[in-house]
Amino acid sequence: MFLLNKAIKLSAMSLLLLGAGWAHAAGTLRIAMTLADMPVLDGAPDQGTEGVSFGGYTVFDPLVEWDLSSSDKASVLRPGLATKWYVSPTDKGNTHWIFELRKGVKFHDGSDFNADAVVFNLERVFNKDYPAYDVSIQKQMVPYINDVKSWKKIDDYTIEIETNKIDAFFPYQMTRLLIASPAQWEKTGKSWMAFRKQPSGTGPWRLDKLVAHQRAELVPNKNYWDTAREPKLDRLILMPIPDPSARTAALLSGAVDWIESPAPDTVDRMKKSGMTISTNTIPHVWPYTVSVLPGSPFADIRVRKAVNLGIDRDGMVQLLHGLASPATAQMPPGNPWYGNPSFQIKYDPEEAKRLLKEAGYGPDHPLKLKVAISTSGSGQMYPLMMNEFIQEDMRKIGVDLQFEVFEWEALRGRRRDGAASPENKGIDAINNSWSTTDPYYALIRYLDPKEVPPQGTNWGGVNDAVITPLIRQVQQEFDPVKQDALLAQIHTRFVDQAYFIWVVHDVGSRAMSPKVQGYVHAQSWFSDFSPVYMKP
Repeated sequence: MFLLNKAIKLSAMSLLLLGAGWAHAAGTLRIAMTLADMPVLDGAPDQGTEGVSFGGYTVFDPLVEWDLSSSDKASVLRPGLATKWYVSPTDKGNTHWIFELRKGVKFHDGSDFNADAVVFNLERVFNKDYPAYDVSIQKQMVPYINDVKSWKKIDDYTIEIETNKIDAFFPYQMTRLLIASPAQWEKTGKSWMAFRKQPSGTGPWRLDKLVAHQRAELVPNKNYWDTAREPKLDRLILMPIPDPSARTAALLSGAVDWIESPAPDTVDRMKKSGMTISTNTIPHVWPYTVSVLPGSPFADIRVRKAVNLGIDRDGMVQLLHGLASPATAQMPPGNPWYGNPSFQIKYDPEEAKRLLKEAGYGPDHPLKLKVAISTSGSGQMYPLMMNEFIQEDMRKIGVDLQFEVFEWEALRGRRRDGAASPENKGIDAINNSWSTTDPYYALIRYLDPKEVPPQGTNWGGVNDAVITPLIRQVQQEFDPVKQDALLAQIHTRFVDQAYFIWVVHDVGSRAMSPKVQGYVHAQSWFSDFSPVYMKP
């Protein structure tokens, strides 16, 4: 239980906040996030996908957005600040994308959204010589929009973006290009540090008050361009509370109205207290991303398979009181990209021990592994508890599993470094949860040798002679049916080579006061807070 003893405690500020028992203003929703700190509010949020959900899509809009209006079907792309996108009809190489921009949109500061604003936001990410360039923004953005080669303004409401290669999935990357106001950057002294205290986007919410490390208070953007998504709340208050027990206590005491990832062992108690426990099928997986570089124990496929077979996933789900589902692959069965893997991942400790013995490990030569994990964070669910469970499973098959524990954003830094970096010397895997929303996020970025950090997210250095040509083929395929068939081949090889250690699929668990009304739990990692209101 040594990890639980190291769990992050609430800061003194958070304790004061919980004890204060803030008065309920009419229509005020208070949310406790799993994050250890507030995500930065500059259109390039840190703190992972949860940071994007709370600090990105609230204040800012992307060119292409996710449809979060349904709970019973998968989220798909829909127009955001771009009303249309397509490959240029004059481009025979299929690498030039045209984005027709929405007219009549204003930033929170009153300035106009147009093609110049899009150019500004691309320049600040990719052009080191541009006055608004910021290395922290570049680090947050490039792993998600790394196929941008060049761009140009065609007219005030049309922009062309050239990709590095033919990439049929490029529009998915544009969901992460959040548009910040160039005029506000000028007004705040051309300082992103100052901008983050007075951010300006085009999103449905605008910042009213920011208390560093404690909370952000958002109010509706009364001039929001999408009238169907005008917020119903008077105020949305976001608070970082990384410890699940503390989040749960805050909800039960009435200090907050909504918590992300409630403590599993309190689910029954919360239900008896009238709280709503909301879950859904979401594209999100909780694995170990392993290094397959020379010198890593995971370079041996027998070790990768043995560790996969040594985990009791049903027991893990029981530990989490049903707030997860077993993951035996990157994608769940029934997904069109699932394919037909021959390696059947299940709990088989005897076969795991046999494989380890075959690989040369045993009582006289135990397998020692070190995994970098986080204390909490976006999509990490309950990392201390879950990793301790896996540690015990590994002990049963003769594996000495040790952890190096990081705060979430620090772990993301190690992720950006890659397994080959000196900073990750001695680290055999990282426990980083991953979104599986689209082909790039679900499969390509972990398997493409061109995505090795710092260019992308292929942390473990996978370079597979079967997978790589399939990636090149599917990136050039614009027929959805043919895409699915190629992606199924990639996923089949992914599983058969056991390039990840899969544990569970997330179900997006959150607990809410019965006063919270109107929420639609989309089949997405993201949430739309616009339709939510508080029952008197």
